[in-house]
Amino acid sequence: MKTLAGISVKRVSTIVWALAGGLAAVSTILSAPLSGATVAGTGDLGPGILLRTFAAAILAGLGSLPLAVAAAVAIGVVEAVLFFNKAQDPGLINAVLLGIVLVGVLVMSARTSGLGIRERVSFAPRVRPIPTALRDSWWVRNHIRVGALLALAAAVALPLIVTSPSRQFLYARVLLMALVALSLTVLTGWAGQLSLGQFALVGIGGMTTYALVQHRLVFPIAIAGGIAAATLAAVIVGAPALRMRGLYLAVSTLALAVATPWILSRSVFDDPDQFSPLLRRPSVGGLSLEPQRTYYYVCLAVLALAIVAVARLRASGLGRAILAVRDNELAASAMGLAPGRVKLFAFAVSGGLAGLAGGLLVGLLVQFTEAQFTATASLEVVAIAVVGGLASIAGAVLGSLFVVGLPAFFPDSPEVALLTSGAGLLVLLLYFPGGLVQILYNARDLALAALARRRPAPEPPARRAVPTLPAALRPRPAVPEGVTLALRAEDVTVRYGVRTVVDRAAVEVRRGEVVGLIGANGAGKSTLMNAVGGFVAASGTIEVLGRPVQSLPPHRRARLGLGRTFQDAALFADLSVRETVQVAVESRAHARFASVALGLPRARRIERAKRAHADDVLEFLGLGPYGERFVSELSTGMRRIVELACLLATDARVLCLDEPTAGVAQREAEAFGPLLLRIRQELDASMLVIEHDMPLVMSISDRITCLEAGAVIASGAPADVRDDPLVVASYLGTDDVAIARSDAPASPHTPEMTSR
Repeated sequence: MKTLAGISVKRVSTIVWALAGGLAAVSTILSAPLSGATVAGTGDLGPGILLRTFAAAILAGLGSLPLAVAAAVAIGVVEAVLFFNKAQDPGLINAVLLGIVLVGVLVMSARTSGLGIRERVSFAPRVRPIPTALRDSWWVRNHIRVGALLALAAAVALPLIVTSPSRQFLYARVLLMALVALSLTVLTGWAGQLSLGQFALVGIGGMTTYALVQHRLVFPIAIAGGIAAATLAAVIVGAPALRMRGLYLAVSTLALAVATPWILSRSVFDDPDQFSPLLRRPSVGGLSLEPQRTYYYVCLAVLALAIVAVARLRASGLGRAILAVRDNELAASAMGLAPGRVKLFAFAVSGGLAGLAGGLLVGLLVQFTEAQFTATASLEVVAIAVVGGLASIAGAVLGSLFVVGLPAFFPDSPEVALLTSGAGLLVLLLYFPGGLVQILYNARDLALAALARRRPAPEPPARRAVPTLPAALRPRPAVPEGVTLALRAEDVTVRYGVRTVVDRAAVEVRRGEVVGLIGANGAGKSTLMNAVGGFVAASGTIEVLGRPVQSLPPHRRARLGLGRTFQDAALFADLSVRETVQVAVESRAHARFASVALGLPRARRIERAKRAHADDVLEFLGLGPYGERFVSELSTGMRRIVELACLLATDARVLCLDEPTAGVAQREAEAFGPLLLRIRQELDASMLVIEHDMPLVMSISDRITCLEAGAVIASGAPADVRDDPLVVASYLGTDDVAIARSDAPASPHTPEMTSR
């Protein structure tokens, strides 16, 4: 839109960046003479100044320049007062700023309403599926496992070849940094939540482990305590930003990173009898951890187990839920997922992995100080994860090998020093924005494609009958006896500030009925449907299958049988079609993280049931050949069919369809009518349909409701509403061509035709 208006986006962006850079340079230069008085002992100057800037911006709501100036002055005054009265504790101001940022983000989160932010964050290249012609080959199916075993064998042999304890110490540090980067893979790569303070969680886990060892707890139990402390810290810092994305969590975690040295210097972590913490490696089960080689193998074993657990997490419904919430919170909520709970789970897993790395790190370092867990170390972890491939498990290991390992293997090489410097990493990302793992993926895809061309493709499977629900998946709650209305919305009002978008609207859908919702653009149709689904705040009465739901969040309404599609049909860009349908049944069979990570039989049984049900649904709709395709690669019409597949998979009883033919060619749109009616029959469902295609909505609807300016102006049989004078004047107009097509109605199409 900016380009169409004659505005140069590049020029405006350049001007904005130049102004921001100039102001940042001037402020830093002016503050440099005062840095010894205001920032001394508070950590790195760069992150410290950045935190103060972000804190002022957060207090100003990220939108008011006068408020930002006032907030910055207030922060400066508070800092000066604290420094004057607590000169012996200069880091206190960073702890105060952490509290200010958390409160500010919490307040902004509470004020956020409506449909929320739907931006999408994705960093790594997608892993292409194995070509169909090669899926019968054991070597091809298991090439990742074979490669991982070879890498593990090389890691096991390394300390046997390089016997220097100092080198083994460096190699163990590489393994632990890979573990920290793995925690960022879960939080930032999968959940889309940018963390700039991950090493602060490492410090909390490490110092908690040290404190518990000082209280005579055995080392493994002390590490478990460190994991718990880091997990709790991650949830506390991340919770205020649950309804926000990107910048807000980044500011919160940066504040934690800058304040961490002060937090870790408290007496609860420190031993007053020692100048600096000293943790002597104990013996566990009769095995002494004192030798560097032994401790290296402990770190290697823990990293290998963590990789297996995280890989199982990604392949499970829990991993798909994390990516689904990252890509599209609205669609995930409409399928019964609780976005807040999913994000908290990602925070907890990420914090636990960081705490585990911290506990092992203090054992590796033996003697350390809280100043080693700085904001700069957190930024280094981000660089490791991004260089390796942020959303890839293998990328965490590759990034650690590149950024930390190469200098350890070649300490005297100037070429390696240049390659792993900031300039070298920047050049690498310019050529490979997906990280080092992108090189491996590209090579793998080329090799598999060459092999696939030499083999004939297998015959496509036969079309399946109507899908039935596997026993491992829970059915929807039964509809109470005597309920005749599938959906009842009465006196529904939605306001955005002083503007009333939906004004005391009412709509009813009887069981087994199709009700069309029509009206001009801006009439409030989608807003009314969003109110029914719980995606916007509304007053009035809303009942689904006889149950009042006006106080329930969207995912709770979905679990009661309310299905929903959206205009954009965006779904989940980084999930395959099969994974998307599996997400739709996630709320009907939850697997616990422990059972997934350990690969217990119940978790495997549930995953097999989800996959089997998804395959049945895809084959029923003729989507079987597209199961491994990414949703973002499909046409709009194909994505609409995938949305309907998700409704089938969820066994929804009340379907709210928002312009199901928007963006679809006319021939495909004509085939949607019979398909929708067939899905209604198979699900024994009721439908509320928003549609601008008048012949389609008139042909499938039992009743029609028309909105104007958020209010209902007509409701009744299609013919009566079509001829209503208010509807004609408001929406249809007097031109017959605009109401009905001149050609004869198209013959019904089969579901397979709609997926072509």
